[in-house]
Amino acid sequence: MNTDPTSAAPAAADNPLATASADVARLIRWADDFPEPGVRFADLTPVFADADAFRDVIDALVSVGAGADLIAGIDARGFLLGAGVARSLGAGVLAVRKAGKLPPPVLGRSYDLEYGTATLEIPADGIDLHGRRVLVIDDVLATGGTLGAATELLEAAGATVVGVAVVLEITALGGRARVAGHPVTSLLTI
Repeated sequence: MNTDPTSAAPAAADNPLATASADVARLIRWADDFPEPGVRFADLTPVFADADAFRDVIDALVSVGAGADLIAGIDARGFLLGAGVARSLGAGVLAVRKAGKLPPPVLGRSYDLEYGTATLEIPADGIDLHGRRVLVIDDVLATGGTLGAATELLEAAGATVVGVAVVLEITALGGRARVAGHPVTSLLTI
């Protein structure tokens, strides 16, 4: 996959989305041929490790979360983001886990990745999702399989997905189509 990390982020001003976008563009680390040949991995670890950039990313995601009473963070970097956003919004947080990480009973949804298949799970009891207004958060929107499965899983459990928010969207992979029907916010789009 060819992506150009120099594709411009909007100029940072008093706009939290523009500020976060500039931080991400400045700090992202690219790893070619990881996790397999031909894949260009977007490593956001340097963004999250920078206190100011991490705060800016959380603030930007908070700015699009109005009306959500539950934040669903996708395993694993979405956990970091989701917890920060939930805390700032006064909302609950739900960890959408990879298969086998939760005790049964669980609800699950399988999906295709850019380089394989996977399953996401949430608890089947103990959390009533009926009528909950959920903002789904993840680090990267690539092929859309993960976010598509997460939104389907949450809706099947009775939640209303009010939006999807990601730090980075790789538009060449067309993932936005997998979450059609939901507002999508990307802090940086390449």
